[in-house]
Formats: sequence, structure tokens, C-alpha cells
Amino acid sequence: MYSLSTCWNSARHTDGRAMLREIRDLGFEYAELSHGIRISLVPGIFEAVRAGEIKISSLHNFCPLPVGVDKPAPNLYEFSSDRERDRQLATKHTLNTLEFASKVGAPLVVLHFGSMDLKDYTGKLKELLERGERGTPKFQKIVAEAEAARAAKKKKFWDHSRDTLRGLYGEAKARGIKFGIEIREAVEELPVESDFAALLTEFPGPTVNYWHDTGHAQIKHDLGFIDHARFLAERVDRLAGFHIHDVKFPARDHFPPGGGDIDFAALAPLVKPEHIKVFELSPKVPVESAKLGIAHLKRIWGGE
Repeated sequence: MYSLSTCWNSARHTDGRAMLREIRDLGFEYAELSHGIRISLVPGIFEAVRAGEIKISSLHNFCPLPVGVDKPAPNLYEFSSDRERDRQLATKHTLNTLEFASKVGAPLVVLHFGSMDLKDYTGKLKELLERGERGTPKFQKIVAEAEAARAAKKKKFWDHSRDTLRGLYGEAKARGIKFGIEIREAVEELPVESDFAALLTEFPGPTVNYWHDTGHAQIKHDLGFIDHARFLAERVDRLAGFHIHDVKFPARDHFPPGGGDIDFAALAPLVKPEHIKVFELSPKVPVESAKLGIAHLKRIWGGE
């Protein structure tokens, strides 16, 4: 199943039905409703789905946006927050997302899992990449510092995130909706790469799954924290799907496939027909560039 995320076009539409028709007209049978869906777009979304014009592959938390929020805000309330009120709001709006997913027939919700209160190691490493200092002693020193800081400070944030997910698990299971826990690009965000295995053991399938974002994983690869293809291979047994976009070194993402440096052919053997494959393109990507990138990826990965 291939799908296109509304992160590409939701900002330029005032009618949800027109937004989804634009995706359908690119040849997609499915769309992902991303984290920029304003309340005003919801009536048109219902109209399009009820008319059978398009199907919804997935939602990205929080969807729709909380009342009064008019721009994408997936980290507005974090599962990991030290503030109980923020965790309560994260739970409330995730429950709203699950309800919306049920209404539009979406089988999966993509989740961010929170972050740790650390200094900006990601920003510093990106600066060094920009200056061509990848692999230098200075670069490796900051990687090591980041890993040590994460190990020292992770526990309370990790516990908060898992507790929040635990409170949502039953509702998702009862509705028959899956969660996809997304790999994030910043080293301060959760889960830490090595913690996916423990998380997926604690929260069994089919309700909780791994969600692979090709751009985020490539940035983590370039920052020196993972090997992209190996990381995916080690989690493929619990993989629900993909956000697909390309990365131009250093760390500029959401380009169409073929417009950056990701080796999509190396990932192809791990892609299965049952995976949800969502193109997640920047709103700045023109229609023709989107078409070329979509066709490029399909030639490599196959399927429809």
C-alpha cells in the first residue's frame, strides 16, 4: 500500500475534500492524515471518505489539531513531559486521534514518543557535518558525550513515555488500531535507538509496532548513531510501515526520493507488500517533482 501524507498539501487547502482529491488525482488510493489537519478540514475529509473518493492509510498524532492550534504540532504535548498536565493533554489528544482514526477507517496511528531535557547535541553535530568534520575526533567526542548524557538522564522521561503509552494501549487495542512508534532524527528524542527492542517486547504486537522514517534514520546514520539498513533489518519483524522522503547531506530532509542521498535500493529487500508506505514530502515540493520522486521509488521498491 502506497499513500501520500497531507503534510505535503494541507496548509494550502481550506477544504478537506479538495485536499484529498489533489492526492487522489496524483494516482493515490490512500492518504495519510498528518499532524497539520485543522478542525476546519475535517468535514471535507469525512465527505471524501464517505463518498469513496479515497481511503485513509494512517493518521499522524495529533490529528486533528487541538482547538486553537492551526499549524503542525506533533510535539505540542509530549508523552515524556515532566509536567503531569502535559502528559494528560497528550493522552487526551491521542485518544481524539484514535477516535478520528476509527471514523475514517484508518488502521494505524503514528506516534512521537517524547524527548529528554538535554542540551542540543543534534544541532552541534549538524554544524560539524556542515563544516565537513564528520568522523573527526571532535565529532566523535560529541557523539560520545551525547550517548553518556542520554544514558544518565533518560530514565524518568522514558518511564513517563511508557506510562503514557500504557494508558492508551487498551483503547487502541479495543478499536483494532495499531500504533507505529516512529524513529526520530534528533538524538535527544525517544526512543533511544537501542531501546526499541525493549519497548516492542513490553508492548506486544499487533497493537504496538515500529515505524521507520527513511529521512530520520538517514540523519541518525549521518550523525553516527546507527547504520541505516542494519537498523531497519533488526526491526523488520515488527515493522508496520514507512514515512518515505530523501535527505540531502547534511540533514536536510523531506525531499522526493531520488533527490538526495538515501540508498533506497539497500532498503528494498526489507520492504513487504503489507507495509504501509507513506510519502512524506515537504509542502515546498512542486507537483512534477513529487511525481518524479514517487515514480523513482516505485521503480526500486515495486508494488502499487
